[in-house]
Amino acid sequence: MMSSNGSEAKRVLVPEPLTEEAWSPFGWLPVADTDPRDGRHRMTFEWADAHVNLIGHARAEVPRTRRGLRCEMLYRHDTHTQALMPLNVPAVIAVAPADVELDDEAQAGSIRAFRIEPLEPLVLNRGTWHWGPFPIEGPEVRLFNVQGLRYAEDNRMVDLAAKDLAVDVDLG
Repeated sequence: MMSSNGSEAKRVLVPEPLTEEAWSPFGWLPVADTDPRDGRHRMTFEWADAHVNLIGHARAEVPRTRRGLRCEMLYRHDTHTQALMPLNVPAVIAVAPADVELDDEAQAGSIRAFRIEPLEPLVLNRGTWHWGPFPIEGPEVRLFNVQGLRYAEDNRMVDLAAKDLAVDVDLG
């Protein structure tokens, strides 16, 4: 697949549906308060700075390809978990497990993409690599966000493009 700058990614990801089983290496999906599983997982904020806000990500933030978007970098937070929920449009998120450093093709093979519907929440485990969510439809996704207030001090990034490990996300 060719990006807007003419380069070709080695891998193309097709977003998977967000299910508990598929998402479990990366975090968990909140359940209703009446579900017996409610409370099995806990959010973690080592700096005691849990914060709720609304954020957005635009398609224009990342390179486009003929069939979707290019994931050139991933981020992680080592001090806290993060909860996200798209509010207005379907979105896509790319993730990789916290226990990889994404230094080579084998580790980059652990990157997966998921489709998230509006009002469908998810929680990222502490240290889970992530990109987005970015809108599948429309110019911007608005997100309900719970994360550490000082996230900018804990926002490690891996530059996949510089390592020739960027992936394309096929939005169909």
